Amino acid sequence: MHKNNINNIHPMAVISEGAQIGKGVEIGAYAIIGPNVIIGDNSKIGAHAVIDGYTTIAQNVSISSFAVVGGAPQDITYKGEPTKVFIGDNTIIREFVTVHRGTTGGCGITNIGKNCLIMAYCHIAHDCQIADNVIMANGATLGGHVTIDEHAVLGGVIAVHQFCHIGAYAFIGGMSGVNKDIPPFVKFFGIRGDMYGLNVVGLRRHRFPKEHIEALKKAYRRIFHSDITVKAGAQEVLKDMGDIPPVKTFCEFILNSSRGLPRSAGMEATADV
Repeated sequence: MHKNNINNIHPMAVISEGAQIGKGVEIGAYAIIGPNVIIGDNSKIGAHAVIDGYTTIAQNVSISSFAVVGGAPQDITYKGEPTKVFIGDNTIIREFVTVHRGTTGGCGITNIGKNCLIMAYCHIAHDCQIADNVIMANGATLGGHVTIDEHAVLGGVIAVHQFCHIGAYAFIGGMSGVNKDIPPFVKFFGIRGDMYGLNVVGLRRHRFPKEHIEALKKAYRRIFHSDITVKAGAQEVLKDMGDIPPVKTFCEFILNSSRGLPRSAGMEATADV
């Protein structure tokens, strides 16, 4: 444990022997740091936060008051195994967030990537895999084993079912219930809801070329608003337009979906996946 003049560690913080604290770290009053925790340089831990388990926090991470990172998973099969949590550089975790470590029945680690913003009261369950630049608004909740790809945005007070996969640049509207895989680049809203076309605003913000956005629109219509199944449509589009990178990503996600996909708003109920 490093507890020296280059750090701003409150005297009422509780730091276990064995914890590894980097340079320039700030730790607030009554924060609790477990013995197997690693905190990278210039990270900030708020008052009353709890960092436990085999948790590694990279550099410039901010964890606010009353957050709990590295707690035991809410899984009845968990028997105290030394599973892990990893938090990437520059990620912000706000008040009362809970991040649980992995399980041996999963991949053994819960990962949060770089430059993520996890707003107050969010819950990230065991074995979740969150890529870089993901935003989760207040109260968003992930069941175990959820995968979220880069630049996805999750609105407030949503719930994502275990094992679901949310694709890159997808936008999930607030108070939604997600129980199927959500393809990249789309908008989704509702309780066991529907997709509402592409997340065009997000694509423009991330400077996707106009021709790529137009190609995705065409692919979306062919896949989700035709008389054939979604996966058959994705195979056709991949064959015809697979040389366009985001279209290839879109189609491959659909073809590899294990939980199935929601309907597109206006799509006939008989259009099976």
